[in-house]
Amino acid sequence: MSAHDPTHPTDPGDPAAGRPDGSAPVDFAVDLTAHEAHRRAQVLEAIGPHWDPVEALHGEEAAYDLLYSGLDEEQQRVYDDLVAAGVLPPRGGGRAAA
Repeated sequence: MSAHDPTHPTDPGDPAAGRPDGSAPVDFAVDLTAHEAHRRAQVLEAIGPHWDPVEALHGEEAAYDLLYSGLDEEQQRVYDDLVAAGVLPPRGGGRAAA
């Protein structure tokens, strides 16, 4: 048996099948719960105590309204197609803001 031509066990159901050293696979698990809690704490610390998620959402909605305002005829057609395809959510009754 060489490294380039390993001898395989005859039983394909054997967990060591195809491993040159005949070892069985080992279960490996990592619990990232503590890391995730630490990451979330760091995010909240970086955001700061004055962050208001509702206000941030309203600002985001206002930005989208501005983004889709004043569209010319072709842009409005593309916007309407994207809304109809479900790519963009409908805004202002299905039309971009004027």
